[in-house]
Amino acid sequence: MKKHNFYAGPSILPAFTIENTAKAVKEFDGTGLSLMEVSHRSKEFVAVMDEAVALFKELLNIPEGYSVIFLGGGASTQFAMIPFNLMKKKAAYLNTGAWSKKAIKEAKLFGEVDVVATSEDTTFNYIPKDYTIPEDADYFHITTNNTIYGTEIRNDIDSPVPLVADMSSDIFSRPIDISKYVLIYGGAQKNLAPAGVTFVIVKDDILGKVDRDIPTMLNYQTHIDKDSMFNTPPVVPVYAALQTLKWLKNNGGIAAMEKKNIEKAQILYDEIDRNKLFVGTIAKEDRSLMNICFVMNEEYKELEKEFYEFATAKGMVGIKGHRSVGGFRASTYNALPKESVEALVAAMQEFEKQH
Repeated sequence: MKKHNFYAGPSILPAFTIENTAKAVKEFDGTGLSLMEVSHRSKEFVAVMDEAVALFKELLNIPEGYSVIFLGGGASTQFAMIPFNLMKKKAAYLNTGAWSKKAIKEAKLFGEVDVVATSEDTTFNYIPKDYTIPEDADYFHITTNNTIYGTEIRNDIDSPVPLVADMSSDIFSRPIDISKYVLIYGGAQKNLAPAGVTFVIVKDDILGKVDRDIPTMLNYQTHIDKDSMFNTPPVVPVYAALQTLKWLKNNGGIAAMEKKNIEKAQILYDEIDRNKLFVGTIAKEDRSLMNICFVMNEEYKELEKEFYEFATAKGMVGIKGHRSVGGFRASTYNALPKESVEALVAAMQEFEKQH
């Protein structure tokens, strides 16, 4: 039976990425060695890193004056690295979910944090709109897509202070005006690569302005100066990321991905809104294209376990909602084919007929 992979992360990757990485794990680029055992300083792997950076810049149309680096430690380490490198006295944060809260917690170790708005009062089911960004903040931090709750900021906001964004789960899903941001970061395990590598896009001239001493490994400049090779990078995930970047380019780039993502999400949201058994949990104007969250309608609540087992038997994998919110979550990242969304919708319709 065909499996339809809706996991939120680690998540579905293009077959192109998996096949090419698997081949390289066996034998990498004519070296007679596995990708897992080749030196990261070999000319063959340096070429991989260089091409990955170049494709990152090409696909996202990154202007001059920005660096792309690949690090370890996940986006969670970035929660501390950002204030370590950028906060002099005060930073502003928008609280839209669990990952925002974790970022805020880390930032408070380095100075004053102004939480300009939060949607926690309604379990983060919308993106706050009416807030004022303090002009004396060193930067303003947003999380563009919230995997647990299913909200997304799909436009590049205008900020009077340097803008920082966690784009772990929606990078490469839509065109971005990079010039509006000084730093964009994310774990790769949603839309790019297997877990183990973190990408950072940073505007070079934002660095070097804090007075504090920064530990070598936590200083962005260290990794920019050494082309992400100060220490051993996560070689296999970086190689896999390069394959995904090639796949993106081969499939029409970011604008083409956005078009497909809108179509996939619309198919599923239309069914959630139509089907009497289910109800969406997010304000319609803030619905994510990447993580689609829904629950059983109140009067059919007792059918939740039954539907989960029914859908699982039909090949749906990873549709259980996050443990903190329950219900269901279908993650519809770039690599998920439209056929998988249609299969989930067909399962929802068949289950509705039975009840």
